[in-house]
Amino acid sequence: MIIIEGFKSAKSILSRQAPAEFYPVSPALRQRLKEMFGTDDPEQAVKKIVSEVRNRGDAALFDYTLKFDGIELASMEVSKEQVAGAYHEVSQELLSALKLAADQIRSFHTAQKDNFWSGGTEPESGQLVRPLERIGAYAPGGTACYPSTVLMTAIPAKVAGVKEVVLVTPPRGQGIIPPSALVAADIAQVDRIFSVGGAQAIAALAFGTESIPRVDKICGPGNIFVVLAKKLVYGVVDIDGLQGPSEVLIIADEGANPRYCAADLLAQAEHDPLASAILITTSRRLADEVGQEVKQQLKSLERQTIAAESLENRGMIVVVTNIDEAIELANLYAPEHLCLMVQKAASYINRVSNAGCIFIGENSTVVFGDYVAGPSHALPTGGTARFSSPLNVTDFIKIMDLVNIDGARLEELGQAAVTIARAEGFEAHARAVEKRLDRGETDD
Repeated sequence: MIIIEGFKSAKSILSRQAPAEFYPVSPALRQRLKEMFGTDDPEQAVKKIVSEVRNRGDAALFDYTLKFDGIELASMEVSKEQVAGAYHEVSQELLSALKLAADQIRSFHTAQKDNFWSGGTEPESGQLVRPLERIGAYAPGGTACYPSTVLMTAIPAKVAGVKEVVLVTPPRGQGIIPPSALVAADIAQVDRIFSVGGAQAIAALAFGTESIPRVDKICGPGNIFVVLAKKLVYGVVDIDGLQGPSEVLIIADEGANPRYCAADLLAQAEHDPLASAILITTSRRLADEVGQEVKQQLKSLERQTIAAESLENRGMIVVVTNIDEAIELANLYAPEHLCLMVQKAASYINRVSNAGCIFIGENSTVVFGDYVAGPSHALPTGGTARFSSPLNVTDFIKIMDLVNIDGARLEELGQAAVTIARAEGFEAHARAVEKRLDRGETDD
């Protein structure tokens, strides 16, 4: 990990320049795209995939699963019997952990719903709240299995009142979805599960195929192809956002524990070679100690190669003069995860304006947010925390406004409406109100 000295140098580096969906594309991937699609541009390749799925439906999904994953599927939908059988293939310890996580997630989002819904559904309030009918959840399946993502996307939707949740996730060898993901889906009350991934799965959810129903909204993180597909189908369906690689920014003072700081940096780095792990500290001594701890802890990680590449390319330690500078840099960077490992950490919360999730104090590792704290771990990345929010129950509802004008309100508001309508050149608008203001008036 590189060490950067001073606020000014760090500010130029932490100012986001790339768009949220930006991913570097390796020469090897470009060559593969060229061979498969006749272009080395990922977005052009994804356009072709989306078009094929829209036009050919299931046939395209079977073809792409064989082409990309090397798996020839007999069918895509996972049966209820397969889900039931998955319970025999996971440990009781994991099953208990998944149930605990689900309870926490459900409780958190139920509290949010109760708070949001209160007073907002009666006709006289001027709004009606309605859940979406059907949503699609995407769970990645590349270098790891993510049953937690299944819980974090499906449960908020169910709490919001969504009638049908459809899960898509890439198959592994012999077309099998990992048992832990199937169990998580069952715990989260997912209605249908399909073993298909990538851009083709996103297109299927957006347009529908013979097997996969069309949804109203797609949520969940994925690789470059998933992100680009979500971008392309937005407008046909809604999406939760364009989530990029995982990222953490830790603010630490001289009293922070270097072992904890290093462990949290590595916890993000092991996600993906493109993940970002950043420490901003007021202590050069801590910076040096964390650097040494990272090297030491890295040696025993199973995903050592992935974490090492992430830290080499996107990891950094920044040394600043004071906490004020650290918070300014954090707000500029707008990280997915922000950890406050400083004395009186809670006192700084109100000064944070841009972050997906804030972790307060040394015990609040990001790992709790990933799994069991309660809020969804589907968070804004790439600096989009400047203007977007974590996945939550409001992502799965729509609001319909109500207008109910009685006689008194007609007299109060009518003439103003007439005046504005004529100022905009809409005579029929004006007359529609005037006919109500003077019910005895005959048509011109």
